[in-house]
Amino acid sequence: MPVNPELQGRTFPPTEPYLVGREKVREFARAVFATNPINLDPEAARAAGYADVVAPPTFAVVVQEQTLAQLLADPESGIDFSRVVHGDQRFTSTRPIVAGDLLTATLTVASVKSLGGHSMVTAESAITDADGAHVVTAVSTLVVRGDE
Repeated sequence: MPVNPELQGRTFPPTEPYLVGREKVREFARAVFATNPINLDPEAARAAGYADVVAPPTFAVVVQEQTLAQLLADPESGIDFSRVVHGDQRFTSTRPIVAGDLLTATLTVASVKSLGGHSMVTAESAITDADGAHVVTAVSTLVVRGDE
C-alpha cells in the first residue's frame, strides 16, 4: 500500500505532556558528546541564567518521537515502518529546552511526495511549553521505500 497523499496538511492531536528530567538531559548530553557544562551541571546552567540543565538542541527528537509514533501508527497513512529510512532532520528553536519544562508536541504533515517509486513524508512537530509558548519545531523527512 503506498503512502496516502491525503496525509498532507493533516494535523494530529497534541501529545501528552512530557516532563523534561534533569537526568534525561544529562544522559542525552553524554550520548551526543555534549561538553558544555550547562548541559550537565545545574550550577553552571543557573550561572548562565537557566533554571536547570539545558538540553542539547537535538534533544527535541525525544519529544518529537511521540508525534512520529502517532503518524506511523495510523493505519490510513499507508506507511510501512519496515520500509522507512530517516532522510532529514531540522530544528528551529525559540529557546532552549531546560530540565523542568513540561512540553507538548503537535505534528502536521507538511508534505507527501512521490519520487521514483518511493515516498517522502515531511512532518513538522511544533513543541510548546506549559504556557503554550513555542519552544522548538522539529522537522523530519521520512523516506518510505517503494516495492523492490
